[in-house]
Amino acid sequence: MGVLHTEALAELSLGSAMALSGIALLLYIFISSVYYAFFHPLAKVPGPKLYAITQIPYLYYLSKGDWVFHLAKLHEQYGPAVRFTPKDVSFITAEASKKIYGHKAAGNKSFEKDFRMYRQNRPCSSIVRSDQEDHRRMRRLLAHAFSSKALRGQGDVVDHYVELFMKGLTERAQRGEEIDIVAWYNFASFDLIGHLALGQPFGCLENGKYHPWVSRVFKGLKVLSYTQIYVRLGLQNWISLLSPPSLRKSYEEHMQFAEHAALARIESKDTDSQDFMSYVLRHNDEKGMSQLEIIENSGVMIIAGSETTATLLSGTTYFLLKNPDKLEKLTNEIRSAFSSEEEITVTQVDQLKYMLAVFNEGFRMYPPVAVGLSRLSPAGGEFIDGYWIPENIAVSMPHWPAYYSELNFRDPKKFVPERWLDDPRYASDNRAILSPFSLGPRDCIGMHKTRLTMRNSLAYTEMRLLLARMLWKFDLEAVPTDKDWYDQKIFFLWEKGGLPIKLKEVVREKV
Repeated sequence: MGVLHTEALAELSLGSAMALSGIALLLYIFISSVYYAFFHPLAKVPGPKLYAITQIPYLYYLSKGDWVFHLAKLHEQYGPAVRFTPKDVSFITAEASKKIYGHKAAGNKSFEKDFRMYRQNRPCSSIVRSDQEDHRRMRRLLAHAFSSKALRGQGDVVDHYVELFMKGLTERAQRGEEIDIVAWYNFASFDLIGHLALGQPFGCLENGKYHPWVSRVFKGLKVLSYTQIYVRLGLQNWISLLSPPSLRKSYEEHMQFAEHAALARIESKDTDSQDFMSYVLRHNDEKGMSQLEIIENSGVMIIAGSETTATLLSGTTYFLLKNPDKLEKLTNEIRSAFSSEEEITVTQVDQLKYMLAVFNEGFRMYPPVAVGLSRLSPAGGEFIDGYWIPENIAVSMPHWPAYYSELNFRDPKKFVPERWLDDPRYASDNRAILSPFSLGPRDCIGMHKTRLTMRNSLAYTEMRLLLARMLWKFDLEAVPTDKDWYDQKIFFLWEKGGLPIKLKEVVREKV
């Protein structure tokens, strides 16, 4: 009887302990939820109360590729500041953007990168995944490859790939074939950046198809979104096991190819070629980068310098096709400015005001980086747009929601290049908000000092020449499809599909 009594007491004690633990857990969750929703320093920032107590809604929409669009709806409902997790706040004003991303010299405290967004299990840091000190060191060296002098030296390389692009389009137009213009923009941008970053093109333009490595890049980019989810859930050490095997394999193969190609370029010791590596090797010293860092940055530059360029061209072309009056206006500007293809140079294209306005509007409606680039509030906290943000809170300015907000632009869902040409109807537009590649000391080095002017940049040089040459020589016609091309997901970058078009070569009288 004593033994049975003891066992019963033990079972009762265990059951009671489990019940008490469950009650304690529920009580903790309740108290924590009440605190984050009503008493936390961020409680005054607008947003759904559910989002104030858990990050699950954010991670759910992020995993589906719909987060940016959902966030835009939240801003439409709650205003220019939205708290979307217990410790994340989104802002869509130019003032907030300057505060978060701007130079410290302008009186701003430093907002460090939120490495939950950038963290990868890599052997060393890159210009994207580095603290401020390492970023300054790397940027100082890489800046030589993106200087005005370097850009002038790279002109012949750019012209070569523009010619290959036009040759490929012409051959297919003459055969009456449909052309996936997204693919051809990718061919051109990856071939050019492959040449400049690694000293070797991928042969996409010559072969009219993707290099196997380029195909892997697109598959591997989804890893960026999944990585952020796993890190936020505290599963960063399990990323390799949790990521879908096909995506993980694509990302690993991408980095391996970039490493082997970059290493081969370094070992060639060629410092006379007009590519990025020549400038890096020429100016590298003890304050520069290690060989491992050079290799790591080569892989980063290929994606940053090619995918974003092709994305803007693709989106801009789509909106031109959807707005025939804008396409006609741009085409007339180009054809009236040049009597032959040979006249279409960077210097001359730079004078096409409507084209520059078209690209600015393309940036606004289809920003290559549509998400917010997360930063952490500085020690001691900071006021942003009138809200007190305590230290170590993730803050960001998401591009797509900001550019589609009526708080910043009139008719935000309409493609209106004229808004960038002082059209009085759009005088109230907050054009200063446009910063599709960030701003301040950590803006995109390949786009530096080009916002709203589109000058002095390798990427803009390529974009202007490709679009100007194509519209000068061909009439464009959209091919009907079952699905609207713009109906896309965003996994850090846009998940673009094909955009089929037909090209008809313009017949001109011979002079």
